[in-house]
Amino acid sequence: MDWQTYLDNNQAHFLEQLFDFLRIPSISSLPEHAGDVRRAGEWVMERLRTAGMENIKMMETGGHPVVYADWLHADGQPTVMIYGHFDTQPVDPVELWESPPFEPVVKDGKVFARGANDDKGNMLVPILAIEALLKTMGALPINVKCFFEGQEEIGSPTLPKFIAEEKDTFACDFVISADGGQWAEDQPALLLGLKGLCALQIDVCGPAYDVHSGGYGGAIQNPIHALVYMLSSMRGTDGRILVEGFYDDVRPLTDEDRAQIAEVPLDLDEYKERLGIDEVFGETGYSTLERAWARPTLEINGIWGGFQGEGTKTVLPSKAHAKITCRLVADQQPDKIAQCLVSHIEAHTLPGITVDVKVEASGAVPYLMPADHPGNVAARDVHIALYGKEPYYVRSGGSIPVCAMFLESLGVYTVNFGFALNDERQHSPNEFFRLASFERGQRAYCMLLERLARMQE
Repeated sequence: MDWQTYLDNNQAHFLEQLFDFLRIPSISSLPEHAGDVRRAGEWVMERLRTAGMENIKMMETGGHPVVYADWLHADGQPTVMIYGHFDTQPVDPVELWESPPFEPVVKDGKVFARGANDDKGNMLVPILAIEALLKTMGALPINVKCFFEGQEEIGSPTLPKFIAEEKDTFACDFVISADGGQWAEDQPALLLGLKGLCALQIDVCGPAYDVHSGGYGGAIQNPIHALVYMLSSMRGTDGRILVEGFYDDVRPLTDEDRAQIAEVPLDLDEYKERLGIDEVFGETGYSTLERAWARPTLEINGIWGGFQGEGTKTVLPSKAHAKITCRLVADQQPDKIAQCLVSHIEAHTLPGITVDVKVEASGAVPYLMPADHPGNVAARDVHIALYGKEPYYVRSGGSIPVCAMFLESLGVYTVNFGFALNDERQHSPNEFFRLASFERGQRAYCMLLERLARMQE
């Protein structure tokens, strides 16, 4: 029996196992579900044993755990490490779900459940492919390690130190990530870049308490006015960020970069209609996709202070607040950008107020890999075989922090090889995963592991 026949014969069984996996409410951000995250890790360990992997263990990280396994008997072949995560987002607002979020339901060729798309459905795929190869061939074509974590949805906060300390365990030629997707059902894509993240909160304080605007207006500084002035000074009307030093380390787009991005279709009229806007906006000299994928941003995520109720209340508020996040691109560092922002805020603090800036610890380093990396070349060949067309080379405005962690601690790149699609409502009510993608991903991973055994071709 070949691996394709094995997969075909076991799809009903594999689907039942996916349902079992999805029933575990492994929400990493909620302390009351910490035990469920660990239970999901234990489920993964047992599934790896069934698949035929070796040296399976749960590794403690100081936070939610990591599950490790390996199969290292392919002499002279490369070693890849497959990455994924078994934790999920919370389910709120639960009243918008059409079925209970941790009770999987199949409708119209789709399985609906929290984690179906991100990342349990995707993450189970390579385990099933490994099983198919081991059960039919008796061996894997290359050496494989597995790194499945339980804290991706909270930014993998304890993993930088953990990976650095365990770098010998995780040593490999490169990583393959099952946490990702394709452009469309009939169009493959290879993800080359992810943005980093820097986040902070600004707290502006004026008088000790809200005061009468008739008695004190014009006589003392208004914290909201001071905050608005400060925020307005950070970005020009042309979309360029005005914080000194912000662009110092930005890696410029090459002609090849811009040509790859230009190959990706974007219907601007549909884009604007879907968002309900009249016009796009951004840094002058760049396309919409270049701005979203490959240029850094500074966004005000929230601003509040003073009277919020209906009608009028003539006060001069005591405090005002804002939250800011910056999405960063290759070579920018979150700590350095945070310091640039702090210096800018200090330089634009008006008299009569005090300002406290809290830099969030959950920053992320940006990630960018070469399009011609051997792992991408192999993945491209598999995509052409599966889809009959060239993949788009894309980037993301989002962050997967572990990609930069692997690059920093292990010195290896991460090849994105997931099969989720953007319309599958990840992080939202009624999240789903296409069963066609679940099955296609299994074939794709078998093909990829075999293709990687011929990396020199």
